[in-house]
Amino acid sequence: MLDDAPPLGYRDAAGELVGFSVSLMQALCTEMAVRCAFEAVKLEHLIDDMAAGHFDVAAVGLVVTPERRQKLVFTKQVYRSFTLFFAPEGVKPGKSGVRISTFKGSAQEQYLRAQGWDLIGAQTDEQMIEQLRAGVAKACVVPLMTGLSLQKNNQFQRLGLKYEVLQATELENNASFAIAPQKAGLKQPLDKALDNIKRNGVFDRINSQFLPLRID
Repeated sequence: MLDDAPPLGYRDAAGELVGFSVSLMQALCTEMAVRCAFEAVKLEHLIDDMAAGHFDVAAVGLVVTPERRQKLVFTKQVYRSFTLFFAPEGVKPGKSGVRISTFKGSAQEQYLRAQGWDLIGAQTDEQMIEQLRAGVAKACVVPLMTGLSLQKNNQFQRLGLKYEVLQATELENNASFAIAPQKAGLKQPLDKALDNIKRNGVFDRINSQFLPLRID
């Protein structure tokens, strides 16, 4: 799990791990009648840790790319993912001289590098906001869930950035949970459990609890 990526996964006032992905994974564990142990990790190291078998499942909305499929097994689609570009009004994606903050180890970072755009990596929302406040970055590129979280942050709001959907086929993909290759047998029961919670209304309840819009 992530504990620094609201609304996917974060710590509440009592220090408990909560969020959209956290509640989804709890629901899947209940549906499969298994006991799950959760551990918070950093996105930057997640793919390699999973490939090495340090964890069985990554309950994180990961964009499924060909490179990731070579290392990991993925559940069926948890939700449809797209990417947001935040910048001052009039600044468009790919504009020369605009340094962009994005998360280290993310599909967005991979895309920006492939485009040859000037970028700087961030590990957390807070670090990204500080980069923008300090002028180290002028824009940021983030997945949908992070964009929803940033828009609720007072410091981010004061930056006055506008957003648009980044039109990139490489980033319009399914967001799925990842499974360690050593535990590939978990795919079928996870997919079945996911179908069940989408059918019985549990998914919709969790969606409404943590997100302001419907995803599927």
